[in-house]
Amino acid sequence: MKTLKLIAAGIILLVTNATTQAQVSVNVNIGAPPAWGPVGYSNIDFYYIPDIQVYYDIRYSQFIYFGNGRWVRSRYLPRQYRDYDLYHGYKVVLHDYHGRTPYVYYKNHKAKYYKGYKGKPQKSIGYRNDNRRDDKHGNYNNRGNDYNKHNSGNNDHDRGNGKGNKKH
Repeated sequence: MKTLKLIAAGIILLVTNATTQAQVSVNVNIGAPPAWGPVGYSNIDFYYIPDIQVYYDIRYSQFIYFGNGRWVRSRYLPRQYRDYDLYHGYKVVLHDYHGRTPYVYYKNHKAKYYKGYKGKPQKSIGYRNDNRRDDKHGNYNNRGNDYNKHNSGNNDHDRGNGKGNKKH
């Protein structure tokens, strides 16, 4: 009889646990283009930013750049480009690449989309007419509010000191 009670209690706990787990839902916005991204594109995984020779992975909200002899993924631009205006800088939309390592074509991209390259005119998704860009602490910078909204994690080694545009 005692064994039967234990089995019944175990079944009740399993059913209760399964019901509780079924009610949990997670809403994650993976793959949404940033507000500074160009308008009018879908099914795009990467941008290449010729002025600073950096890729942006839309799916993972990460910049990809060459640093310290290797390709680095980070939610933040490298220090030397932290003041780069993503809203007004030109972004090349990489229509024909959907892998994980767009930099295998870096030599081609660098030659075809040189620094200062401008293709057809672009308007950013979250276009801002003013030059104000506030970081998550309300300090002036050129990354834009959406940059910090999508990239406010604190696990990257090069994320800065949170004090606006002060040099480190």
